[in-house]
Amino acid sequence: MSVELLKEKWVGKINEVTIGATKDEGGSRVKTITIGGENTLPFMHFEGEMSRTPKIAMEIWDMKPPDWPVSLISPFEDVISSPAKWAKKCVETYKAEILFLRLQSAHPDFGNASGETVANTVKSVLEEVGVPLIIYGCGNPEKDNEILPKCTHIAKGENCLFGKATQDNYKTLTASCLADGHSIIAEAPIDVNIQKQVNILITEMGFPINKIVMDPTTGCLGYGLEYTYSVMERIRLAALGGDKILAQPFICLVGQEVWKVKEVKASSNEFPKWGDENKRGPAWEIVTCASLLLAGADLLVVRHPETMEIVKKNVEMLMKK
Repeated sequence: MSVELLKEKWVGKINEVTIGATKDEGGSRVKTITIGGENTLPFMHFEGEMSRTPKIAMEIWDMKPPDWPVSLISPFEDVISSPAKWAKKCVETYKAEILFLRLQSAHPDFGNASGETVANTVKSVLEEVGVPLIIYGCGNPEKDNEILPKCTHIAKGENCLFGKATQDNYKTLTASCLADGHSIIAEAPIDVNIQKQVNILITEMGFPINKIVMDPTTGCLGYGLEYTYSVMERIRLAALGGDKILAQPFICLVGQEVWKVKEVKASSNEFPKWGDENKRGPAWEIVTCASLLLAGADLLVVRHPETMEIVKKNVEMLMKK
């Protein structure tokens, strides 16, 4: 007696978004990366195609992070005060294929650096490494509206991925990315309807739908991960079911969520039963990444090099048909 495997037939497909531009394309990157393109649920190779492998980006800052634990700072201790050198180490030593540059020094509480200052940092990183860049503001809406247009302009032609555009603060960044030829991160607070609304608002300004990457905002292990998973799954099901507004790749900022929780930052001396702090943080990132990959993540942003190495191997295993 033969048994036929039931297969779901989807009508939708996730848009592909390319980050970076080579010399032939008007930029200076040695290569580009493309995410998205799947027409099935994550790694369900028997039902459809995942034409693009999910990617892992390493996060760097334009200043020394004041609240990172020693276990996270130690891999970058010799370069952490120089964004360009930090970027170079991530690429040459840790083999990062894409970098996430956070312009935290511009925040009023972290130095209030000017737009010209952070734009020059962006320029120095672009000159130091040849991988594509994700460039992220400081998190203060007013300050981001001041600095990010200067950064999109200085990186014109490089097709970077800039963030973030939100429901209440999207016009300035959208206009700048449109003028300078970059892609954009659309963020929503773990909400399907708001995510769709942000995407609509951005496209109504004439921005191409295939240059939007969605950030559903991420909860890490033990801190809302299951809710993030369910919302991402609902968005992906809607997209595969034919909703073209939601048919965008996901980016998940795993590192920023993981490395702020007590269980990761606490020292082994203070909580000996929690295990070695040098292993605990990467393990927390790895488990969170593994879960979000199964929810549909196309691009993961991590902080620890050990995380990137292991998650890459996990992705390679999952991509085998």
